[in-house]
Amino acid sequence: MIKVGVVGGTGYTGVELLRLLALHPQASIEVITSRSDAGVRVADIYPSLRQHYPELSFEQPDLNTLRRCDVVFFATPHGVAHGLAGELLDAGLRVIDLSADFRLRDADEWAKWYGQAHGAPALLSEAVYGLPERARKQIQRARLIAVPGCYPTAVQLGLMPLFEKGLIESQGIIADCKSGVSGAGRSAKVGSLFCEAGESMKAYSVGSHRHHPEITQGLSQMAGESVSLTFVPHLTPMIRGIHATLYVTLKETALSLSSADLQAVFESRYQNEAFVDVMPWESCPETRSVRGANLCRIAVHRPAGGKLVIVLAVIDNLVKGASGQGVQNMNIMFGLKETLGLESAGLIP
Repeated sequence: MIKVGVVGGTGYTGVELLRLLALHPQASIEVITSRSDAGVRVADIYPSLRQHYPELSFEQPDLNTLRRCDVVFFATPHGVAHGLAGELLDAGLRVIDLSADFRLRDADEWAKWYGQAHGAPALLSEAVYGLPERARKQIQRARLIAVPGCYPTAVQLGLMPLFEKGLIESQGIIADCKSGVSGAGRSAKVGSLFCEAGESMKAYSVGSHRHHPEITQGLSQMAGESVSLTFVPHLTPMIRGIHATLYVTLKETALSLSSADLQAVFESRYQNEAFVDVMPWESCPETRSVRGANLCRIAVHRPAGGKLVIVLAVIDNLVKGASGQGVQNMNIMFGLKETLGLESAGLIP
């Protein structure tokens, strides 16, 4: 049985992790921490978990307490994992960070986007970017995992097959993405109040979203060269979900490919991936079809058979976009069946 610690268990990412691990047959929550709610029972904050964690209480994030664990998840705001990750690794534990602290390879680039100096730059070269469909072998050997963000997960999975086959231009990529309000976190913010977000949709952080450098970093690695990306996120009046509409241009050498050929590129790439579902040609995947599931659902379009290819990708931002992908990484790290604890289908309605 894997003994799990969760640092920062009171937010939406943390409670989603608790929900998933409650039914994991090879993992048990040993420690859960919260500075503000230390001493409070998990069930008192989240009654939905009463039967699974009747006696579990939040504790202070203390190194000696966390030593009881085999692996520690950080479900915290950026900058928190910097302070504890190194000590946990030195104590022989493994770390899976759901925040952005170790996603970018360059400490100066991280500081530019997150407004503070990176607190553990020496760990950046060791951290494995935990996109299982691309880095499974590295994850198997890793001590420190940086779980990808929600937008970057959808965008990278949507474009990976095309870049790996060298079929699309690296310039002029457009990622038009929509997110549910849970992506803003559990803290009270005027913009994510129901009366503010309901019956409306808006773009935000145009050209300045912190996921931009993460997406660019990943796509550039796939392309083997620097990419040019326009990324525009939007807030939509739903609780969960990411919908990414991705616009890319075929290279001249790929224009002779038929629709069936392009569809086959995606189906071949993901045929053995349990958590990526390639839908029939020109389908329109819905966010509700992946709600609560650790799944990315993808569909490919090519308007009028021209140079433009449009890829649609949907995920649940709290599952495949965060905690579910974290559990997927844990399963790989500990040599377990990758789908363990993650077999649930999407919730409809």
